[in-house]
Amino acid sequence: MNAKLEAKLKTLPRSPGVYFHKSKTGEIIYVGKAAVLKNRVRQYFQSQRDMDVKTRALVAEIDDTDWTETESEIDALFLESEMVKRYMPRFNILLRDDKSQMFVRIDMKSEWPYVSFTRNPADDGADYFGPYYNGFAIKKALRYLRKIFPYYTKPPKPGARAELDAHIGLSPKPGTSSADYKANLRQLIRYSDGGRKGIARDIEREMQLAAKLHDFENAAILRNRLNDLRELQRRIMFGDKEFMDISKDRALSDLTDLLKLAKPPARIEGYDISHMSGTNVVASMVVFTNGASDRANYRKFKTWIEHNNDTYNMHETLFRRLSEKNLTAWGKPDLILIDGGKPQLDAAIQAAEEQQVKIPIISIAKREEEILIHRSRSNIDIARLEQIRQQPSNEITVKLDGDFCVVNLHPGQLNASSHSKNLRGAPQYNRYSDIVKLFQRVRDESHRFAISYHSVLAKQKQTASSLEDIPGVGPATRRKLIRAFGSLRGVKTADEVQLASIVGQKTAAIIRQYL
Repeated sequence: MNAKLEAKLKTLPRSPGVYFHKSKTGEIIYVGKAAVLKNRVRQYFQSQRDMDVKTRALVAEIDDTDWTETESEIDALFLESEMVKRYMPRFNILLRDDKSQMFVRIDMKSEWPYVSFTRNPADDGADYFGPYYNGFAIKKALRYLRKIFPYYTKPPKPGARAELDAHIGLSPKPGTSSADYKANLRQLIRYSDGGRKGIARDIEREMQLAAKLHDFENAAILRNRLNDLRELQRRIMFGDKEFMDISKDRALSDLTDLLKLAKPPARIEGYDISHMSGTNVVASMVVFTNGASDRANYRKFKTWIEHNNDTYNMHETLFRRLSEKNLTAWGKPDLILIDGGKPQLDAAIQAAEEQQVKIPIISIAKREEEILIHRSRSNIDIARLEQIRQQPSNEITVKLDGDFCVVNLHPGQLNASSHSKNLRGAPQYNRYSDIVKLFQRVRDESHRFAISYHSVLAKQKQTASSLEDIPGVGPATRRKLIRAFGSLRGVKTADEVQLASIVGQKTAAIIRQYL
């Protein structure tokens, strides 16, 4: 251990957080989480007698260590998983398997939503919080939260007797309305979004009001709830948001300097198009807040016109995204990253100009993963890039291609195919490698989200195409039929009496005639 690192370790805090071990070149080689940073990080530099071979090899390469404090262990869990996905450190082998990630699922659109866990989030309209790599810690946190915000863990049966959970305060009390239950769940979601202090203030305000009105029974309930919240903060907290200090993210700092941005891009949005020969054309919008994926703000678009024209599709998507209504509802991004070449980038810039919105817009080209920047219309000061172009180095190259700057942040490293991840495994590392990994993470996530939505639409079209051709059978009726008979084949094999019990005699006769 060098003297600089030894002095740095003395300043480690006793709070939870995420730490980053780095090699001599500055490459992040391991990302870990800690309930107490001071204790966990210093363990690496104590006796190696009980360490396995992998840990000894890791310690031998550590030249520097950085860390980010978080408000709780759960926040550290999320930030760790996000940073592992971003940087893909060589020594985080155990965390590379996507099968190990866990999400918390809450479907607020159903009448009686329930809280469950899944490893494969579906594009079903439900809210997903995560991913997390420590399923035990997530379940433990939710068990604590359930005492404060009672919720169901499975769909309740209408008319059934209240279960034990309801009597001990873990599920809604008998007589609770769906609206009141959903309001309670929204508090749970608000808590998971980082609204802990706001909830505590609201409860305290309600408690004082109840006391003034001499409603002492309700005031006592609110007092106990407030105490439970404070106790929960001392134990473990649940949150799917990272609490990272943006100034400590090297990728965002270097990106700000390279593109001469006015401020670090706190909100980066990535866009991609997915379709099959012009059918089921969809677009994805993924959001990265302070460098970490922010799934709650993801959005998806289905284009108004279906055709095999990615330039048009990208223009329509950005035109709709940058409308005054959506800017007000979703906020304004600090940087937009397009997955595509010059035509797609040009279409996105044109859409922004038509909406009279000035936002830095760049694209990442497939295959070689070079960054494309329009020299005059990308809303980016290219002075720094021009300086690099005139003084080339082995860490970055900049060349001109008509009205575009082509920036290669990884000279000498090539991709085998589009959307390949070969660059992440390349041995070369330079000061721009963190930017490359950030852009790859945004690009891969936008590609994944677009494909998942396209797959859902394609599957729906395959199963419901015959029913869509029947006059008088709309989306609601189709959903009833599929729910009742399980599939299109089940609908076809059902007799008229069975169909009539679901949709009525008149509609049943029409369906039988067409099928």
